[in-house]
Amino acid sequence: MSSVSPFHGLSAFPLTPADINGRVDTEALCRLLEPLCDAGVTSIGLLGSTGIYAYLTREERLRAVKAAVECVKGRVPIVVGVGALRTDHAQDLARNAEAAGADALLLAPVSYTPLTQEEAYQHFLAVTKAAPLPLCIYNNPGTTHFTFSRELLQRLSDIEAIRAVKMPLPADGDVRGELAALRGKTDLAIGYSGDWGGAEALLSGADAWYSVVGGLLPRTALALTKAAMAGDRNEARRLDGLLEPLWKMFKEFGSIRVVYTLVEHVLPAQSELPRPLLPLAPTERQRVLDVTEPLTALERQSLL
Repeated sequence: MSSVSPFHGLSAFPLTPADINGRVDTEALCRLLEPLCDAGVTSIGLLGSTGIYAYLTREERLRAVKAAVECVKGRVPIVVGVGALRTDHAQDLARNAEAAGADALLLAPVSYTPLTQEEAYQHFLAVTKAAPLPLCIYNNPGTTHFTFSRELLQRLSDIEAIRAVKMPLPADGDVRGELAALRGKTDLAIGYSGDWGGAEALLSGADAWYSVVGGLLPRTALALTKAAMAGDRNEARRLDGLLEPLWKMFKEFGSIRVVYTLVEHVLPAQSELPRPLLPLAPTERQRVLDVTEPLTALERQSLL
């Protein structure tokens, strides 16, 4: 296990290569993780939303964690997503991740029947008791349809194992104001997802950027992260501007479909979107490839 904090800086979220039946390709996964380690990302977010955790069986999720730990060999902390509908299933996933050598956990309040604030609290508490690894709250209302109140985040921050929260971009765009409000109630490390807002979030004082593009173009994402965290607004915004065509594709098609389109053009790894998700149509696929070719070329050049 790594001693580096996984909840500050760039947390890169790769996809999880798997076939149409949900069988994880562990060799391809390692090929995706190697560039992240070489680039020096702060942490790897394994089995996040882009990592199709919700579509994989418990057995395949464990295979992915074991393969990642073996591949990374402690070079970068690994944060493993353990979200599940049932609390006992999430507990099992957390125990598996801990036993396999994960450094930290990422937990989303996955639900079918909408959860109450108390139900979510008890769910998180139970998972931390099952495996007391450092845990990041995965606040992703776009997929879970659950909204954390600030009071709930405050209660959760009192649980010793809970160290961080992964926030969506605020609807009003006021990251600085939200950070101030959250820090007035908790001592959690506060990071943001929503790649197109990563630069502004970091420039506003966020502790981390939980990044989809970081899992595919780690050197570009890391350069942006370092510039923003150093307060270099011009450089951070320059790099963000280079990525703007990709942000437009993310917004139009969803980041997961775009990343699956791009992966085989960046690294020698092929993967199938889990059904019922479908790949982009040929014309859409070509649009994505056309607008991102300068970015993938830039990433390849940085590896020379």
